[in-house]
Amino acid sequence: MKIATFNINGVNTRLPALLEWLRREQPDVACLQELKAPGEAFPAQAIAEAGYGAIWHGQKSWNGVAILARDAEPIEIGRGLPGDPEDSQSRYIEAAVGGIVVICLYLPNGNPQPGPKFDYKLAWMDRLHQRAQHWFDSGQPVVMAGDYNVVPTDEDIYDPKSWRKDALLQPESRERYQRLLDQGWTDALRHVFGEERVYTFWDYFRQHWERNAGLRIDHLLLNAGLLPRLRAAGVDRWVRGQVKPSDHAPTWIELGPAKASKAPARKSAKKVVKKAAKKVVKKVADSPAVKTAAKKAPAAKRARRSAQ
Repeated sequence: MKIATFNINGVNTRLPALLEWLRREQPDVACLQELKAPGEAFPAQAIAEAGYGAIWHGQKSWNGVAILARDAEPIEIGRGLPGDPEDSQSRYIEAAVGGIVVICLYLPNGNPQPGPKFDYKLAWMDRLHQRAQHWFDSGQPVVMAGDYNVVPTDEDIYDPKSWRKDALLQPESRERYQRLLDQGWTDALRHVFGEERVYTFWDYFRQHWERNAGLRIDHLLLNAGLLPRLRAAGVDRWVRGQVKPSDHAPTWIELGPAKASKAPARKSAKKVVKKAAKKVVKKVADSPAVKTAAKKAPAAKRARRSAQ
């Protein structure tokens, strides 16, 4: 099962690129962010013709998230991040697909900082932490996929110097991302790639793509119920190199079936008895009485022969 996340940066503007990616890579689940379209403008028909069922949470001009499922219909669990009834931004949606809880999120950018946008970002992450705890403890296999707008460490950016004042690298943003990992979630890409640098976003300006001056801000976090099924992860970089692309590239994981735990082989009763008998024989042979008798035996035998 392949699960991907892709900040499409305008679902209608880049619909041909989206359809081409779906055709070539055929993810089983695709989480989309930054639709930049109200609900009625979501291209549901074109996506259905590509073989995908979909649910979406749109917003005019900004934000927007969607979950696509190949040859299936995602079962919506909820939309909108709980914790703030006044929050009207379309950034969060949950669904069940193929026995897995899939969470698609578009975390606030937070720039400029300091300021109200950065405060909103941090408050949003605090609410996400509470919701994540609920799902981590649920006992269900769960993936939280999306554009987190957080560069977790300096190893996840080509050069942090020119980005030090950006909201994506602030200690408060990173600390809240780390809190998710401390909860028990696993950053799938980092788990697979180890210390190798891997990027998911390249800014449109100053030839960031051509210079491979990238950032890693698109993440798939797995809870303990899903981590054992992780087999591979990667980034479809070719999408970023297309004409009029999104500034993000699709990021994905591959899952295998749940591994059955191997029960220890049961020993036959005959083998158990035989092993126990050997232990008894050894214990008797090593006893002081038997060893003394063994030493006396040759002398007694010689005495009998002399008498004869």
